[in-house]
Amino acid sequence: MSEVLLNVAVNAPLFTTLTYSSDLDVPRGQPVIVPLGKRTATGVVMGTTTMTETPREKIKSIKQIHEEWPRLNENFVKWLEWLASYYQYPIGQVTDLAFPPLKKETKRAAKKDPIRLSQAIGKKHRLTNEQEKCFRDMSKKTDFNVHLLFGVTGSGKTEVYLELFEKTVNEGRQGVFLVPEISLTPQLIQRFGERFGDAISVIHSHLTPREKTKQWWEMVEGKKKILLGARSALFCPVPNLGMIIVDEEHEPSFKQDEKLKYHARDAAIMQAKIFNCPIILGSATPAMETWQNAKSGKYQIHRMSRRVENRKMPDIQIVDLKKNPKGAGMLPFWLSPTLHKKIEESLNRREQVALFLNRRGTAQLILCPACGESQKCPNCSVTLTLHGTRHLLCHYCDYHEVLGNACTFCKNEEIKKIGLGTERVEEDMRSLFPNARIARADRDEIQNRTDLEDLISSIENRQTDIIVGTQMIAKGLDFKGLNLVGLVLADIGFNMPDFRASERSFQLILQVSGRAGRHVSADEQPGQVIVQTFNPEHLAVVHAQKNDYEGFAETELGFRKALGYPPFGKLAAVRIKSNDKDIAEKSAQQVLAIAQKLQGKDAELNKLEILGPTEAPLSKLKGQYRYHLLVKGDSPAQVQRMCASISQVEGLLSSKTKLQIDIDPLSLL
Repeated sequence: MSEVLLNVAVNAPLFTTLTYSSDLDVPRGQPVIVPLGKRTATGVVMGTTTMTETPREKIKSIKQIHEEWPRLNENFVKWLEWLASYYQYPIGQVTDLAFPPLKKETKRAAKKDPIRLSQAIGKKHRLTNEQEKCFRDMSKKTDFNVHLLFGVTGSGKTEVYLELFEKTVNEGRQGVFLVPEISLTPQLIQRFGERFGDAISVIHSHLTPREKTKQWWEMVEGKKKILLGARSALFCPVPNLGMIIVDEEHEPSFKQDEKLKYHARDAAIMQAKIFNCPIILGSATPAMETWQNAKSGKYQIHRMSRRVENRKMPDIQIVDLKKNPKGAGMLPFWLSPTLHKKIEESLNRREQVALFLNRRGTAQLILCPACGESQKCPNCSVTLTLHGTRHLLCHYCDYHEVLGNACTFCKNEEIKKIGLGTERVEEDMRSLFPNARIARADRDEIQNRTDLEDLISSIENRQTDIIVGTQMIAKGLDFKGLNLVGLVLADIGFNMPDFRASERSFQLILQVSGRAGRHVSADEQPGQVIVQTFNPEHLAVVHAQKNDYEGFAETELGFRKALGYPPFGKLAAVRIKSNDKDIAEKSAQQVLAIAQKLQGKDAELNKLEILGPTEAPLSKLKGQYRYHLLVKGDSPAQVQRMCASISQVEGLLSSKTKLQIDIDPLSLL
């Protein structure tokens, strides 16, 4: 046949496709290997063309069809195109995410199967009336609909998910189940494995490349029917997609902060729309954007207001730390007599206790009272956190040093350790309760899948009495013996420079509280939650104590609407970074000037509000000085258009500058 011109999305930092020639009729979605400069690169054919600005004699031929990777179907290619366009990211680097890290194994399987099942397929649970109604209402249609499953913690949302997936599989289709973090996966694998046997695949960041490749192929070839995983699982090109479920859809970890800054929930909704299948968003504390869409009728809402078997919701007691007697009973400064007594009583009843603090380490600050200086990270604008007795660590870049005996600035030897972290809480618990078996669940202790599985096993088997942890223990974990939860300091996050601070604090308090008393019967005492705070009148605390999500949402949405913040306005962040502070600031001013020039030429763009540039709250990270601008407006299309125009001018800035666009940012730090 005659030569064909192909538009290829090449794995390179290019926002457009490149044109190559071929003697073959290569279909859209086909992976290929092409020449790129002096090297070869992988790419995906996005279509054919008859027009090109490149002279025909300069158009290179593709080297070969990529035989290791399968062709992507049309719907998946459309979804990848949407991702690249919406999140302003190079198309070839987006399409590259759709393929496994290694070649397909043909002779032997991976050494360790990431799916570990303890028993064969188990019996189905009988659904409660609420579960049955939600299941029936959500399964009436098999075409695209967005459903919000709004159920209190412990209401049995997972059982509804299992029923929905069983129906999907019985209809000959596949399902995708997204969870916010790896901390959910071991227990969920067990639940799904008991129901579906070996019909499930698992993909998350803790897998080895070999494991991930094996799981990817088994799903793509249709050998497995349900894909369970974290946000990256969304890039597995499931061939017969029939349903997507996003559990704990409100979780910030669904948003990727590096490279392609996509939100897995929003990307999943678009994938379901393109594949014309239903999607379920589940949460006890939905994101404000999700709740507003449900209120407006854009999403269908399904309520589960009671725990299974009419189990009681936990009693939440607020302790005002401003009134905490100093040195009461020689307790640690952070521990109220109320929480201490509850821990004692729980241990005497041989019940388990969870203490939550969203800070790692022993102390947050090493301060010299003589000169007022603190130990800071040389690469970031943050103080170093003390771990153990001598180890100082930056939680952003992992810089570390040994704590000296004197202030590094004035040599004063009376340095102070200020603040609190999970390590300090663990140490104090060991001193107060020397016979208790104590475990810590944070990133320092849990560094891989095996660590997590071992921890969960020890808690489930009652080999642990007190669990001290960060938000890792707030994410959907379900332990029968856990009846007391203590929030050591609920105030962390209240005063963050971010319009979502109250929402996140409320969600965290309610989600952590939801771990308590999940298995007490209706005639037993409910679980107990002690919330220690210096701000008992804070909106998040007041509504969390009453388990009043809708009341909180109504007030919070009122604030958002008055200020034009999401979900009532569109927001994008333009971030400028450089290892030279002056260059970063100058480049940020250049970006502002470009944006203002665009507004001067376009009446629609002129309606947008450009905030900044200012130094980011975290003004230096990993050696890079950071400035940002916010693009804010009522029209999503115009915000997108402004950001697309800005992204094209990076070449006009200093070569020492990096410009990043973040559509729908979750963090303004």
